[in-house]
Amino acid sequence: QVQLVESGGGSVQAGGSLTLSCAASGIPFSSLNLAWFRQAAGWKRERVATIDRDGGTRYAGSAEGRFTISRDNAENTLSLQMYSLQPEDTAVYYCAADLRRDMFFFPDQVSYWGQGTQVTVSS
Repeated sequence: QVQLVESGGGSVQAGGSLTLSCAASGIPFSSLNLAWFRQAAGWKRERVATIDRDGGTRYAGSAEGRFTISRDNAENTLSLQMYSLQPEDTAVYYCAADLRRDMFFFPDQVSYWGQGTQVTVSS
């Protein structure tokens, strides 16, 4: 059974930083393509950043230059370092995984999701 468990969410003031982590189990981690999504209240789920199994990364425009996605295949962990956080970054952040490439353009078809971790940024 595949499990993705996020941690590291919390409350920060604007301009602050947070690092989210996602621990994966139940599947060979190195074979997974991974992503972070977020969903703010009343909004659709939004792709934030992706990292494929070869280490290639992509970022949404809102995350470019402020967020860094990384993976540690030895520790089976996905991370998202977030800097210069703003109130508009407030959302539930989800870890996602799929063995197939490019599935993160189709969130409804992504195979595995974590339960989410809340990030709240106050002004």
